[in-house]
Amino acid sequence: MKKLYALLLLVFLGLSSCGPVIVSHRIGNPPPPWFYPNRLELVRYVYFPDIRIYYDLSARTYIYLDGGIWVRRNTLPPRYRNYDLGRSRYERIRNYHDDDIKRYDEQNNANRGRSNLDSRRRRN
Repeated sequence: MKKLYALLLLVFLGLSSCGPVIVSHRIGNPPPPWFYPNRLELVRYVYFPDIRIYYDLSARTYIYLDGGIWVRRNTLPPRYRNYDLGRSRYERIRNYHDDDIKRYDEQNNANRGRSNLDSRRRRN
């Protein structure tokens, strides 16, 4: 029995040093090369605040505003096609797995980039 536990421990330690472990309901498709988490996480969306684009890891699509409408596309918009996502700052959206990213964005990113100083200037 001790040998079995020792073997399981060695296998676990060997696998944990191999890199990320990603849990997804879509088996077979690896995550994009720019997404490299360092631990086990349940994440559906990744947000790129500099270009205000989401990436849905389960559907493998980019989500962004196009003319005021949220769209899902397999590729980045033309203006960002040469953008290096591997060098970009991104945030993992934890604890949100709904299909409607618009609701999440309105609750969490609607006022991003705005300061109180700007709003005071507009009122005066």
